[in-house]
Amino acid sequence: MRNLLRLISINFTLARFGLDEIVLSMHFYRPLYLLGAINPFNWFRSKDLSQAERLRLCIESLGPIFIKFGQMMATRRDLFGDEITDELEKLLDRVPPFPWPEARGIIEQQLGQSLEQAFKSFDEKEIASASIAQVYGAQLPDGQDVVVKIVRPGIEHKIRQDIEVMLMLAKMADRYWDEAKRIKPIQIVREFETTILNELDLVREAANASELRRNFEGSADLYVPFVHWDYCRSRVMVMERISGIAVSDIPRLQSQNINFELLSRKGVEIFFTQVFRHNYFHADMHPGNIFVAAEKPENPKYIAVDFGIMGSLSISDQRYLAENFVAFFNRDYRRVAELHVDSGWVDHDTRIDEFEAAIRSVCEPMFQRPLAEISFGQLLLRLFQTARSFNMEIQPQLLLLEKTFLHIEGIGRQLYPQLDLWDTAKPFLERWLSEQLGTRALIKGLKKNLPFIAEHLPDLPQLAFRALDRIANEEIRVELRSRQIDDLKREIRRANRSSIRAIIGASFIISASIIVGLDGLAPIMVGGGQLIVPLLSAVLAVPGFYLLISSYLDD
Repeated sequence: MRNLLRLISINFTLARFGLDEIVLSMHFYRPLYLLGAINPFNWFRSKDLSQAERLRLCIESLGPIFIKFGQMMATRRDLFGDEITDELEKLLDRVPPFPWPEARGIIEQQLGQSLEQAFKSFDEKEIASASIAQVYGAQLPDGQDVVVKIVRPGIEHKIRQDIEVMLMLAKMADRYWDEAKRIKPIQIVREFETTILNELDLVREAANASELRRNFEGSADLYVPFVHWDYCRSRVMVMERISGIAVSDIPRLQSQNINFELLSRKGVEIFFTQVFRHNYFHADMHPGNIFVAAEKPENPKYIAVDFGIMGSLSISDQRYLAENFVAFFNRDYRRVAELHVDSGWVDHDTRIDEFEAAIRSVCEPMFQRPLAEISFGQLLLRLFQTARSFNMEIQPQLLLLEKTFLHIEGIGRQLYPQLDLWDTAKPFLERWLSEQLGTRALIKGLKKNLPFIAEHLPDLPQLAFRALDRIANEEIRVELRSRQIDDLKREIRRANRSSIRAIIGASFIISASIIVGLDGLAPIMVGGGQLIVPLLSAVLAVPGFYLLISSYLDD
């Protein structure tokens, strides 16, 4: 009932902000246009708000999960146009804030001391307000400038309620939708649930930031702020305050003479470095979380914030993705098809030549074209359509990676539309595969295991003899067990034969007893019938006793 009420509330919100106009304007829904005409909200709605503004306000009203989707939409100008994306960009860090007294109460409750004791100064005006948390500027007692991040009060309850609704819809889709086996809606919702609930734990986020900072220590491409662990709690996090230009503020970056081509290339390289070299990537790289340090405009550096959502892949997923990327770059579509089949993402009985031809028709138009002329959103849609005909399954563990890749593309499109993404990524991936599969990988593995080998080398002869002795003992045990099994089989066969003899012997004796009981019928028998009865009983009883005794002796 609670989920049903939430669904009604969502529909009410859509109608209140007039988003039924967007849906009903589609050709498929035009027969339902009358529903929009009788919507009371449409009668009195102010005409001052544009459709894009109403979309943004509607998403804000629906809560954090819908805001997350709105943030992702804000990176795709190629799909949604400038008017909508300009408005949705406000969801990145300009969500309506919660009141300062509530924020102060959370800080003091989490730190266990008053604001004046914990900080030298504290700015009561928030720096940014996002879907999950709010950020303030402050100064520590030693004078260091920091930012303080606070989780919104009551946000977990709202998130769990919306996830319940999403899960209910996913279960219905799994039961009644033909495409559910391929799309895996329940697994997708579960993955999303884990990700967004982890984002509520700021201690986890602080650990994520520390790990990413270690990975890029001394890097000329990416800077990660320092975490002040003494001030970190589950609902409050304090970290170094950075100074940079928002990556979406193109006019200001231009005024600083930033090298946009180099900045775009660095963004692609940072992404692939995180995914393949570190296997630990920032999975929420929308423009609101990325800044640019302008101290060296000819060699700019990214600055990352907000580490609530991080991703990693299994070794097999890494290898699979890298080989797929390289095969795409080399236009080796047959190899792409083979990798899909080998990984089990499509049925093993799929015809490779047909799948190869389908992939070629989707990907071939992309190459040798600048990023400005390529829509990866349209490419994904076509790939999904192709996948449907080959029963290709969606892999929930890769959803974070796909979302991050869309963010990277959106940022790259804004900064330097002429960037050749393939030309930038291909050398990196070929080098990584060489390190994983070639001579470098062998040398790296030997170096990694050298301390272990050196430690156990003196004991190697003794370990070898022990292993051989254990193998010999196992062979003897196997032989003994085999003999025991054979003996058991013989015992079972012998027991079966004894049982059969006992049953037959008992039957003979019982028959003899019955015949003796017929002695009273002897007078009507013809020709000395009285002698026949004892003879018959003896013929049956003697072998019967013999069979019984022999079966007993066998046991």
